[in-house]
Amino acid sequence: MALGAPGDSVLGGCLLLLLGLGAAAAGGMLYPRDTPSRERKELGGLWSFRADFSPGRDAGFSQRWYRRPLRQTGPVIDMPVPSSFNDITQDPNLENYIGWVWYEKEVLLPLRWLQGDLNTRVVLRFGSAHYYAIVWVNGVQVMEHEGGHLPFEADISSIVQGSPGIPCRITVALNNTLTPHTLPPGSIQYMNDKTRYPKNYFVQKIRFDFFNYAGIHRPVVLYTTPSVYIDDITVTTTSSESVAMVQYQVSVVGSTFYSLSLSLLDEEGKVVATGHGPTGELKVLNPNLWWPYLMHENPGYRYSLEVKMQAQVNGATLEDVYTLPVGIRTVHVTSTQFLINGRPFYFHGVNKHEDADIRGKGLDWPLVVKDFNLLRWLGANSFRTSHYPYAEEIMDLCDAYGIVVIDECPGVGIKLPESFGNKSLQHHLVVMEELIRRDKNRPSVVMWSVANEPASELAPAAYYFKTVIAHTKALDPSRPVTFVTDANYARDRGAPYVDVICVNSYFSWYHDSGHLEVIPLQLTAQFENWYKTYQKPIIQSEYGADSVPGLHSDPPLMFSEEYQKAMLREYHSVFDKKRKEYVIGELIWNFADFMTNQGTTRVLGNKKGIFTRQRQPKSAAFVLRERYWKIANESSCLPPIIKSHSLFL
Repeated sequence: MALGAPGDSVLGGCLLLLLGLGAAAAGGMLYPRDTPSRERKELGGLWSFRADFSPGRDAGFSQRWYRRPLRQTGPVIDMPVPSSFNDITQDPNLENYIGWVWYEKEVLLPLRWLQGDLNTRVVLRFGSAHYYAIVWVNGVQVMEHEGGHLPFEADISSIVQGSPGIPCRITVALNNTLTPHTLPPGSIQYMNDKTRYPKNYFVQKIRFDFFNYAGIHRPVVLYTTPSVYIDDITVTTTSSESVAMVQYQVSVVGSTFYSLSLSLLDEEGKVVATGHGPTGELKVLNPNLWWPYLMHENPGYRYSLEVKMQAQVNGATLEDVYTLPVGIRTVHVTSTQFLINGRPFYFHGVNKHEDADIRGKGLDWPLVVKDFNLLRWLGANSFRTSHYPYAEEIMDLCDAYGIVVIDECPGVGIKLPESFGNKSLQHHLVVMEELIRRDKNRPSVVMWSVANEPASELAPAAYYFKTVIAHTKALDPSRPVTFVTDANYARDRGAPYVDVICVNSYFSWYHDSGHLEVIPLQLTAQFENWYKTYQKPIIQSEYGADSVPGLHSDPPLMFSEEYQKAMLREYHSVFDKKRKEYVIGELIWNFADFMTNQGTTRVLGNKKGIFTRQRQPKSAAFVLRERYWKIANESSCLPPIIKSHSLFL
């Protein structure tokens, strides 16, 4: 059911009961890993799928589809998980569907998970689902979660144990409706003119420029732990030239009688520090620091923190083991610099989207690896997770490869006054809690972004962003916080609370279209006005131009590859002057073309990518590659073989 409908329209009564804004789930959200005490079972592949096309989108609830196999409720189709459902079929009604869809998977669990002394927990975990999910196991509701892009899980032991050999039936009801109080926000518009629209006709209105893909987008797994288990680990690091300190905090659930031992191992498997107890500090001599790509000859160095827990339960000894990758690095912001490990860091990178043909926003390993190879070929050292948290598997590679991340929540399209009220604010705070809980231990994450291009000139924005940013800093004092603005520097009510100014501008594109000659003056004024007002370092967090692959024009005209190149060069000439002062980064919009809603200004999506949606380079990619490698070579102390970037030719 869509949200916001009156009477017997798409909202039905059940959704009013379901879509309450709750607090973030208590406890940790450690990524499921196979360890000596834990097992995991991937549930990817084909799931049964059915969209609820009933007039009120409520047939699935009124008929209780979760009580029996989905195929018994009516026609189902195969749906790959993970993927978006929109582009999988030839049905245009599914392409733009808004409301409840239903997924189902039957799986047999290993007998060792279900028998014996029942000192085993069985947990069902979703990497993400867009946007509101309700989950049943064998007809019993086990969890519900609001918001896409972030994981959620439930202990299903009591439901599945004691029934060995019987398939475990997992049913998911998923709703992709956006309201003024969701993140991202949206609204439902009803077309009541019966001379122009069918009965009960409505559309989902959004205020962001990417397609509203929906589905189970990330891996679904079952995993086990002992009944007493390591629930969460928090790590922070400090370092000097010869010594690093790793502060840790471990929480254990299931008993208050347990012991903890910790070992920190280097990449060769050598133990470099040990500790005991739930909180403490590990001292590492002559540490290998986590460095960004192209800032060190060995970027992305990570230690392994092995945590072992032992507990006595009913006379038996239970042991749980979890290994957490740890990168030792520091972040500090001055009025003119962004420092990583005490050295100035300049963001030369991209904005991205989780977006590709057919699979939409679904996690796809070949695409992920291709994108990272292109990033390294390009000489990019960073990206922003525009405009939502990316998959944990992507973040793992950022940690491993040394790609620096500005980690952004789904706060995009916050434009209406009602989206700045207490209901929206409370949900925004919960989303930041869930994001930080997931990504707090990642060395690649150097800054949180709480929004993209909100209407921050509105009066309520001051209290709203003051509160969200203060909450974020309270949750994680170790990282700076920002949001990305396109407001006028003199009217932005949220900017006083950020640590770094991130500004988007599209001079000669959305403003003074076609006039490249205005860029130097306008961009210079932008930087000088922002810095004079706030005395904070600035990142050009978006800039760019659409180009249609193969469309050429000389002199450059809009939408040609030449115009995209020319715009980049005009921006770069100003960046080169201001990065000697207080500009600390430049992130092109966008890494690759991506799908959007249909419109008269969008021909099969947004074409501002320097790569096509199929990841083929446009002319601008070579301009940016030459620039990024030049910047890297000027600022790094890399061996000649890396400086030549021959590894990625």
